[in-house]
Amino acid sequence: MLHYAVVFFVIALIAALFGFGGIAAGAAGIAKILFVVFIILAIATFLFGRGRGV
Repeated sequence: MLHYAVVFFVIALIAALFGFGGIAAGAAGIAKILFVVFIILAIATFLFGRGRGV
C-alpha cells in the first residue's frame, strides 16, 4: 500500500514538472488517500496484533 502511494507521488511530481497540472493533482490525491489508508491499517495491525502475540 505504501509502495503505491510513493509511486503515485512520484508520478505527481513528474507530471507537475512537465506542466500537467490536472494529472499531477489527481495523482497527488490518490497518493494522499493511499497513504491515509496505509496509516490506518498499520495502526490497526499494531493495536490488534499485540493481543495475539506471545
